[in-house]
Amino acid sequence: MSTVNTPGVALNDEAPAAHASAWSWMRSQLFSTPLNCLLTILSAWLLLATVPAIVEWAFIKANISATTAQECRGTGGACWAFIYEKHRLILFGLYPYDEQWRPLIATCILLGVIVLSGVRKFWNLWLVVIWTVALVAVAVLMWGGIFGLKFVENSLWGGLPLTLILSTFGIAFAFPIGVLLALGRRSTMPAIKSICVVYIELIRGVPLISLLFMSAVMLPLFLPEGMSIDKLLRAQIAIIMFAAAYIAETIRGGLQAIPKGQFEGAESIGLNYWQTMRLVVLPQALKIVIPPLVGIFIAMFKDTSLVVVIGIFDLTQAAKAALTDQSWRGFSSELYIFIALIYFAFCFSMSKYSQSLEKRLSTGYQR
Repeated sequence: MSTVNTPGVALNDEAPAAHASAWSWMRSQLFSTPLNCLLTILSAWLLLATVPAIVEWAFIKANISATTAQECRGTGGACWAFIYEKHRLILFGLYPYDEQWRPLIATCILLGVIVLSGVRKFWNLWLVVIWTVALVAVAVLMWGGIFGLKFVENSLWGGLPLTLILSTFGIAFAFPIGVLLALGRRSTMPAIKSICVVYIELIRGVPLISLLFMSAVMLPLFLPEGMSIDKLLRAQIAIIMFAAAYIAETIRGGLQAIPKGQFEGAESIGLNYWQTMRLVVLPQALKIVIPPLVGIFIAMFKDTSLVVVIGIFDLTQAAKAALTDQSWRGFSSELYIFIALIYFAFCFSMSKYSQSLEKRLSTGYQR
């Protein structure tokens, strides 16, 4: 059999190397242009100037066994003993010391059902039952007053459990409200569309902190005489209202990305409006907006720290309370690094889960 030679095409070219050498990668990525060379050198200098000092302060000279602040101050490193001494106040706030096992178990229950909710085989009606039982258990543990548990007012709740409660309930209630607002804004009925547009634009036009102040200061003035709403509940409502408006706009973007043919196809097989949305349109729209939705959830989890301005002892406020001890003053760096790591752990977990969910649902495009 003869071989046909195509002009201009080399037959014996070697296949390109599967992996470029380390030097080739560095030359193409770090030193490809004079500007990249300068940025690489500056970055290396910055790392060499800061990383050894941070490692020395955080690990080599750190003190984890001191019993007094004076012992820590003499080492020249981080005083992680302060975190160990105050960790219960930081994590559980003003909750009665002898009863802090209850918010610990409640936190574990909340984290457990959140993890279960991320497993696809639990996406059925049993998940609703699990959430109902879990929330009842959390309420019983946190409030008490039954089964021999001492009653604890929610004004004494604080720390990590309160942050998780605010963010979990915020996401759980804001998401369906946001879906309805997005559908309402695209409605053909002028009254419903106008109400949704006014709500979304009004809420998105003000910062969350102003809504918290309104819920704490202004809302009681509009209630009938003798009627009051708990401060924690008011803060939760403000967070839900704020997040719902942003979720609505994000989902509306996903709805606009769905081709008109999807609506027409659903109509042609006899589906009504709600069946079309539930079975055809919303599943596709929600797949498209997974990344921005998770971004909103992450922002909501971090924004719960703003409740500190109305005197609620979330994780940030509980951490600040630990600094008021005169015998352990001067270790704010260690404290804020500790709570920053807690926030990072939760936010990073949500981000990685969203990436895995996108991959499983094939929402991205392969290049």
